[in-house]
Amino acid sequence: MSSNERSGEAEKAAPGGLPFIAYIAVAAVFALIGFGAVYVTLGEPDNRKGTEVVAKVVPTAPSPATEAKPSASLPTGPGRNALSVGQMASFVFKSAPEDLPSAPFVDADGRERTLADWKGKVVLLNLWATWCAPCRKEMPGLDRLQAKLGSGKFEVVAVSVDRTGIDGAKKFLEQVNARNLAVLADPNARMASTLKAIGLPATLLIDADGREIGRMVGPAEWDTPEAIALIRAALK
Repeated sequence: MSSNERSGEAEKAAPGGLPFIAYIAVAAVFALIGFGAVYVTLGEPDNRKGTEVVAKVVPTAPSPATEAKPSASLPTGPGRNALSVGQMASFVFKSAPEDLPSAPFVDADGRERTLADWKGKVVLLNLWATWCAPCRKEMPGLDRLQAKLGSGKFEVVAVSVDRTGIDGAKKFLEQVNARNLAVLADPNARMASTLKAIGLPATLLIDADGREIGRMVGPAEWDTPEAIALIRAALK
């Protein structure tokens, strides 16, 4: 085979529409920086079809993670601040809590739900998909956070934006042994587009009035001291 022919073979699209070379590059990035430093960007809100499989480098927690003071209260002002440390280093606060648009999804019984159903609770909304490797990595931490802090005042609301719907979400949560999270899904990915989530996983902290406090794009360990400090500050 000539060098030109070999070059042409290397440029052929791999499954999903990306050149094979691009997949090698992504794999190299994963090997160098680990799953904890990447997220999956979204193209069309049609789940995996139209999704760019691209590794994005995002700030990750130092090792060991910096512990935040549990007594910290929510600071004001946009961007990162005193609570944006350790595993929460990529969490970006809104300059002021913002109302969120309504985006329906369904529960395990097929009932249509919206975030308004959780009004009165502080909510950690996590958007994820079964094919998202960083989502799989962080889900156990979200499950442990729900087990630790879940109450009438706080809940982790993890919604799959995967075409496999409730069945796929249930199977995934069983695989990662997440027993404390409700099975919720939006197979049309309306939430991702409506809430302007640029990638997965995307996690929004929402106050008891249903307003967004801030968000993070990319995975984190959500049961660490700094993550718990962030949630407790929102509960005050």
